[in-house]
Amino acid sequence: MKLSILMPVYNEEERIADALKQALAVEYPCEIELVVVDDGSRDGTSEVLGRVDDARLRVITHQRNAGKGAAIKTAVANADGEYMVILDADLEYDPQDIPTLLAPVLDGRATVVYGNRTFGSHSAYSFWYVMGNKGVTMAANVLFNSYIGDLETCFKLMPIELYRSLDIRSRGFGMEAEVTGKLLRRRIRPFEVPISYRARGREEGKKITWRDGVEALWILGRERTRRRPATRTR
Repeated sequence: MKLSILMPVYNEEERIADALKQALAVEYPCEIELVVVDDGSRDGTSEVLGRVDDARLRVITHQRNAGKGAAIKTAVANADGEYMVILDADLEYDPQDIPTLLAPVLDGRATVVYGNRTFGSHSAYSFWYVMGNKGVTMAANVLFNSYIGDLETCFKLMPIELYRSLDIRSRGFGMEAEVTGKLLRRRIRPFEVPISYRARGREEGKKITWRDGVEALWILGRERTRRRPATRTR
């Protein structure tokens, strides 16, 4: 199996070198590629990316910032792997956890795996950030009669053809809710594994806001009211 690690990047000059180094240093149990989409960065991100020499790395550039969902769409269109996982470039997630996400797939227990964050004082950006995450996840559980622990997690691992079939339209952070809503509408319940997490603060460049939470709730409601596809996937 080949795993495509998809990394959307926007104005991460200070962190992108470390993010790439950490991702490429992991001992993966399968072949990997790292597909980075520079989503219209206006700082020195592109210069840093140009200095990295690794055959597993491919860089694609958006001339203008289009949002996380749009960057992932570009990465998926250019990926060669059978499976994919998203890894943000902000160092909040540890790529050392990716083999843990792969384990249930490789031993045949799961097809879709989510990394479940356990928020604590060392890993939470703020009280309202955590409550927003939990509120959106609870809304999904109520709407789809499911019981997942972390809808907004970046670590979503699945077959790349499955992701393509979801036809994700959200260009920004709303893609997280759209992916999960469409999976749950198909009755695909993600297998969850615990992961480490350290949220950065607003002063460190955190981009998500309360507006993204409101958008996520709207997207979940929209997906719940749509007719479920005739083909069931497990």
